[in-house]
This record gives sequence, structure tokens and C-alpha cells, in this order.
Amino acid sequence: MSGNVPASTRTLRVLTFLATQPGPVPMERIASAVGLPRSSTYHLLRAMIDEGFVVHLPEEKRYGLGVAAFEIGSAYLRHDPLERLARPLLAQLVAEVGQTAHLGVLHGRELVYLLKEQPPRPVTLVTDVGVRLPATLTASGRALLAALPPAQVRALFPSPETFVRRTDQGPQTLSQLRRLLADERQQGFAIEESHVTAGVTSVASAALDHAGHPVAAISVSFRSDAIAPGERFLLARRVRQAADALTRRLRG
Repeated sequence: MSGNVPASTRTLRVLTFLATQPGPVPMERIASAVGLPRSSTYHLLRAMIDEGFVVHLPEEKRYGLGVAAFEIGSAYLRHDPLERLARPLLAQLVAEVGQTAHLGVLHGRELVYLLKEQPPRPVTLVTDVGVRLPATLTASGRALLAALPPAQVRALFPSPETFVRRTDQGPQTLSQLRRLLADERQQGFAIEESHVTAGVTSVASAALDHAGHPVAAISVSFRSDAIAPGERFLLARRVRQAADALTRRLRG
């Protein structure tokens, strides 16, 4: 890379490179990918860490995308096209299952609700459009986290202080979150009961882009006593079908 390339261009190239990786990478790979000397790469990464766009994993000597980078990506996803693609799928889902459905995206460590479709007599929920909740406590947030590389999840939740408690339920450490995400990844959907609101259960599944990265999650929320545990699998399968349909729409 020429020495007269603006710092802003170098920064964007680093972000673009990190976004294409399955997880955090060593500095040497970043320097090679963007054509910078090791010393220049180090100083650039330090500045990006200070602004929250890059996170450093010292034990592994690797660098990955930081929370600020996820916030930028989430802001893009909140634009109209995603909502237009998802809205008819949510409306159809609500008509079939008779429960409230949401579309949500990750915003750093939080889950942001973009759309909400309700049946004629909906359950009162805190999950309205624009509301942010801890991603680890919501079914939608965990469905998205389960589709991220494990190293990126570790970068988002590096310490116990990054976990939030609302109803004394839900994961409180990275090891607890990892086990939960592994189970939910295997079953193809996430489920939470009373983690956000006592007596309310949600199931969710993630929609993926062309590269297999999670873009948004579709969820259904209902009173826990309204649907028997044995019937929740059927509901979760229908939610997964809606998320798969959104995946196909996103991939064109």
C-alpha cells in the first residue's frame, strides 16, 4: 500500500478484512492483507481499539471486530429493505400461530427490535419496536449469537461485567453462555422462559446472509402457560421455517 493512502482508507480496509474472517486473526495477517508495515498496523489497531471498532484478545494475540463495528452493521440492517423483506413473513407467521412475532438484530451486546406483528388479542410485552434488551437474555439475541464464530462471542462478552441480569435467570458467565449457545445451535432455535419478563416465553431462529453470517432473528413470544412444553417444538419449527424463508429472500 502506498504511503500516501489516507489513514481513513487504511482503517476501512482493516475493517473490511476483519469482517470477512470467521474470527479474530493475528496482527501479521492483518498487516499482510492491507499492505502495511507491522509498526503501522499496530498503531492503527491501537487507535481502532480506543474507538471500539477492534478488540484485542491478548491471550491469543489476535484481533477481531469490536462492539462499535457491530453497531455500524446493525444500523445498516435497520434500514427499510430488511424490514420490507421480513414484514410479510411475520404477518403470515402471526396468522398461523396466533402469537406475537418480532424481527430483531444485534446491536453490540444488545438485541434491537425492528418489527412487531400482533394477533387480534396480543399478550402485553416489553418487546416493542426500538426497544433494546440484553442479547444473552432474549431468544432472538441468542439465536444470532449462536450463529457467530465462538471467538467473536468471546470478544463481545470478555468478562462477567458484560452480562446483565433482569429476572435472576439466563447466563451470567461466558462458559454458561457457550454451553447454552451450543445446545441452541444444535437444535436450530433458541428459547427463553422468564429471562426478560416473568411468565413469558420466546422462541427464535436466525436468518443468514450469503456468507452464512447472522443478519436478523425472527421470534414468537407467548404466555408460558398458553402453550404446553410438548407443543413448543412445533412452534419453534414454524419459526425456523420463517427464518429460513427470510434467509432465501436475503440471498436473492
